[in-house]
Amino acid sequence: MFLALAVMVSLPTMMQAQTKFKVNGELGFVSDYVWRGADQYSGFSVQPSLTLGYGGFSLNLWGNQTLSKWEDGKGQKEVDINLSYAYKNFSITISDYWWAGTDMPYGDYKNDHYFEGTLAFNFGESFPLELAWSTMFAGGDKNENGHLMASSYLNIAYPFSLPADITLTPAVGFTPWKGMYWDKAAFTDITLTANKDIKVNEHFVIPIFLQAVVSPIYDRTYLLGGISFGF
Repeated sequence: MFLALAVMVSLPTMMQAQTKFKVNGELGFVSDYVWRGADQYSGFSVQPSLTLGYGGFSLNLWGNQTLSKWEDGKGQKEVDINLSYAYKNFSITISDYWWAGTDMPYGDYKNDHYFEGTLAFNFGESFPLELAWSTMFAGGDKNENGHLMASSYLNIAYPFSLPADITLTPAVGFTPWKGMYWDKAAFTDITLTANKDIKVNEHFVIPIFLQAVVSPIYDRTYLLGGISFGF
């Protein structure tokens, strides 16, 4: 909340430099939601996103809300806040994940929020290998004794550009030690994602994706799809 307030207070000054200040919004619809190999049990969901950017900094608010209801009449709900800084091929992100659901208070930061730091690097257009390392550092990421587990996740991806403006991205995810993902070092997910932007006109593009996910730790396989609208 402090970060969001700081951005709001600085908006008048930022608006003066309109070439540097950007606002982007997106409304996505997905057939299912799988995160790092773990099924979020949300089914068909809507995923809104709002991003404020200034220079190399960006503040992103992202959510997931299931459109179907569980047997108890409730549904899955997630709200994430991501503050990032990017410089050339390097980026750093601080994330606040909130998965508590539709009927839980938002303010229990010690238990229901998961705070994570991510370092990412892209080798460039000639060799577009992407590496990202994420580690939980505060919040609900605790073991049975109440101690921080520092759950960590490594993702390696390599996007290919194909004819018809299709991008194909194989990726693999790995957790190096016991944590929230698994009880030891293990491969969490192996994915293959196809992305394509459908151009309606010069100002309106509709991104779509299809993704195959194999989760070795849970012995599960998923095929997902989604479409989004943005500005």
